Amino acid sequence: MSTYQIIVGSMLGGTEYVAEACEEQLNALGHQTQLHLTPNFEEIENKNTNWLICTSTHGAGDYPDNIQNFVLDLENSSQDLTSINYMIIGIGDRNYDTYCLAAKKIDKLLNSKGCKTITTIKLLDMSQDIDPEDLAQCWITENKDLLQ
Repeated sequence: MSTYQIIVGSMLGGTEYVAEACEEQLNALGHQTQLHLTPNFEEIENKNTNWLICTSTHGAGDYPDNIQNFVLDLENSSQDLTSINYMIIGIGDRNYDTYCLAAKKIDKLLNSKGCKTITTIKLLDMSQDIDPEDLAQCWITENKDLLQ
């Protein structure tokens, strides 16, 4: 099976729970995982690997504080990132105009860097979804045949 770098962007900790649930599910499917609660671009494997990015949106569509430097380094990177496969879970509240905007922005950024998406972005609405951890695990299981 494969290794997944789980990159977390969280302000209040709820996204961390979703990421940990994803880690548990990926491990149950036989994959290895490495969880990055304070992601550092230079320290995260970026050759022939898989990334799962779990991020909330802060303020007016901004990235959470803990992932801002990672995103900045990713934006400024001149490295060949075409061997990265990725999937994204966005966490937000549909009542806001900026619903999951950070997740949507990082999806576009990764795509612009030549990274390949594994499956369609998953958006979790915290105003309606009772158990986001379970929904994230189900999403991973639903896409298990796409996981490399």
